[in-house]
Amino acid sequence: MDDLSTSIKKVLIVFLILFVSLISYFCYFTVFDGPATAARVQNNRLWAKRNEVLRGTIYDRNGSALTKSEKVNTLTQKTQYLGGAAFAHVLGYVDPKYGLTGLEATYDADLMADNSSSFLELLKNKGQTKEKIGHSLKTTLDSDLQKTAYDLLGDRRGSVVALNPNTGEILAMVSTPSYNPNNLSADWQSINSNPDKPLINRAVAGLYPPGSVFKVVTLTSTLENLKGIQDRTFEDNGKIVFNSKYSLSNYGGHAYGNIDLRTGFLKSSNVVFGTLAMELGNKNLKSTAEKYFFNKDIEADGVVINNSRFPEIPSSEPGNIAQSGIGQSSILASPIEMALVASTIANKGIMMRPKLVSEVMTYDKQSIRIVPDQQLGRVTSEDVAGIIKDYMRDVVVSGTGKSAAVSGIQVCGKTGTADHDNGDKEPHSWFIGFAPYDNPQVAVAVIVEEGGTGGGAAAKIASGVFQKALIK
Repeated sequence: MDDLSTSIKKVLIVFLILFVSLISYFCYFTVFDGPATAARVQNNRLWAKRNEVLRGTIYDRNGSALTKSEKVNTLTQKTQYLGGAAFAHVLGYVDPKYGLTGLEATYDADLMADNSSSFLELLKNKGQTKEKIGHSLKTTLDSDLQKTAYDLLGDRRGSVVALNPNTGEILAMVSTPSYNPNNLSADWQSINSNPDKPLINRAVAGLYPPGSVFKVVTLTSTLENLKGIQDRTFEDNGKIVFNSKYSLSNYGGHAYGNIDLRTGFLKSSNVVFGTLAMELGNKNLKSTAEKYFFNKDIEADGVVINNSRFPEIPSSEPGNIAQSGIGQSSILASPIEMALVASTIANKGIMMRPKLVSEVMTYDKQSIRIVPDQQLGRVTSEDVAGIIKDYMRDVVVSGTGKSAAVSGIQVCGKTGTADHDNGDKEPHSWFIGFAPYDNPQVAVAVIVEEGGTGGGAAAKIASGVFQKALIK
């Protein structure tokens, strides 16, 4: 009898353990996995729910419609992207077969929200339920600036990002090559087989060696950590020699002689900035880079930004440390990261949180909620930012960035010529900057992949963006 009782207890314990495990799994699934599973593209119930509601409209900052959704029948609808390829990466797409990307994905819940049976809607419609229409979005995009940036890039691979440095508003975000989101079914095979990867949003997911545009970060660290550095003279003989095999040279092999810090920045001297990086050491320069949000998640509204990277380099590798000061070594940065670097200097050392949406509205443009401007934090002091701002103005007036100049507007900037693929290919062309000098309204980052020197392709595109944004 005792043996039978013991056996029964063991069986009950086993059942109890199984029961607790099952309940625990259901709880875990409900709390953690359930929402993600429900939101998956393959969830047909969610697509059925989406199609019950006519998807909301996305507008630019001036109220011009960027999307238009129409019912095909009671079960399906189609969204038309009125700006085509120029807006493809920033807006993304919504498609039952190919899923959701871009702003369509990050604001999906709002765009398919249903207020048709809310008290206010019923009151407005005298108790009658009207067609279900999702919320609309007012973005921060300037349609004309977006189209101009796209046209200026043309058939080259690259990206343009334009921000309002005072608010963090994304005025333009372009990635090329692009695709037409209205023709996904017809073009999907060619899009996916394209070696230039047109589906990638290079503005936020493209990571590149920043080259000399990173010297803005190195200059920040220098002014913060090396006392009396502005009064010092550097001897630039054209290269830093580490040993019989390795050296760091100025672009084109130029030797600038005895120069100060300002001239070193103006001329984009690798000798000066490689020397500064070695004097700062990896710890100080990495700390400054991380204040600019390298190696960190950048909080943003409406976009997801890949982390830019700054390496930890041992002191036994002076060559790599010197390379890091000129934006080479294993540093990688996205175009939006470098636009934020420029906007931080323009905004007196404060980095603003990037945002793509300014307001969520009802289908008839009644405000539901405002997306506020927010600071990510103070990166550097107003004094340091002011010095760098002056140096960046010099770059465009009489340095490597003359091609970014715009008549009647005081443009500030920094060029970059970034080697990649072990230097076997043409360098990437970079430009970052802002304008006007006295009251910056636009901060820009431009990269043209394998576009040559930064003072060429990228600076010329930046000039066109500034002109479109600031000359009405």
